[in-house]
Amino acid sequence: MRFLPGLICLLPLLSPLAHAELIDDVNDRGELRIALEANTPPFNFKEGDTLTGFEVELGQLLANELDVRADFIVTDEADLLQGVESGKYDVALNHIALTPELKDRFDFSEPYGKVDSQLLAKKDEQPRPMVLVQALTEEKPKAAEPVNLAIPFQKGNPAFQASLASAMQRIKDDGRLAALTEKWLKP
Repeated sequence: MRFLPGLICLLPLLSPLAHAELIDDVNDRGELRIALEANTPPFNFKEGDTLTGFEVELGQLLANELDVRADFIVTDEADLLQGVESGKYDVALNHIALTPELKDRFDFSEPYGKVDSQLLAKKDEQPRPMVLVQALTEEKPKAAEPVNLAIPFQKGNPAFQASLASAMQRIKDDGRLAALTEKWLKP
């Protein structure tokens, strides 16, 4: 009984250890659970029954670099980020723009690409006709600002963030990311 007060004093120090780090969960499962919608070529889509696209290949490369299997889970937009937030998925790899609002909810990888926001239209959306009316005194219409694409995951996982950053850096350094970008995102 005389150890009880000492044990109680140690509990606050042990509580951070009770929360498992995401990288430990990924390694224990041997897989990286990657959520995506699979409806937006060239980012991620289905050809027949096969998932393909820029982000599918990037997800496979990241999982290989983390020495785990890529487990792609097709979901809808409503479940995508909520599933990452709740821990249902480890990451979302679905051409997600790095915004201040999302930075409040998630930690992110370094950006893996920069694209024109016009490329982010969904496959099933109908193109909207655009009429440009320009007076002689107006400036030329500005092109859409490019957005940074990054991979969100649950906040508070510094070891996972470091592992993901290291994996992404290796993919960038050896030219694999540039090759994927050239294959899928260049006209």
